[in-house]
Amino acid sequence: MKSEYKIAMPPVEISGAPETVKGILEEQKNNFGFLPNMYSAMATAPSLLKMYLNGYRLFREEATFSSVEQEVIFITISRENGCDYCVGAHSMIADKMSGVPEAVTEAIRNNAPIPDQKLQVLHDFVVTMINTRGAPSKSDVAIFLNAGYSEQQVLEVIVAIAVKTLSNYNNHLFHTELDDVFSDYTWAG
Repeated sequence: MKSEYKIAMPPVEISGAPETVKGILEEQKNNFGFLPNMYSAMATAPSLLKMYLNGYRLFREEATFSSVEQEVIFITISRENGCDYCVGAHSMIADKMSGVPEAVTEAIRNNAPIPDQKLQVLHDFVVTMINTRGAPSKSDVAIFLNAGYSEQQVLEVIVAIAVKTLSNYNNHLFHTELDDVFSDYTWAG
């Protein structure tokens, strides 16, 4: 999904980046071996880039979900928000880094049943949290808890939604092109 409107400001190049984000962009380029297009776009509003990276890091480091579950959450949010860029990028991360079974990733991408019941419950709860704007029913939470998740994880889903909403909306407005490294995982909602 792309916004009808497109931000007119060009994405930020490291050489012309504001000092408040220049070091951050250089660090990200070193981490990835390239500067992701999403970060160049986010850097046009330094607070957006900083908030995203800090929230993303905190979720990855402090959430009690496994790496597979974290990726299921991120792909689910990005799919629900129609973010081609993030579904593509997180599909590659799921495959190459997080160990998500291909059948699980493909099920989420295609809005099909997930072949793992606990991950299906997680996916469904994330969708519920998005669609109810964070106001799930008692039965929605009971299903989540009965699958082995915790109340703390209910709150951690909020962190993931906040983080991915920042990147998804940014990508909608910039019409961010998927980086070549992610091209095998292109998705068009």
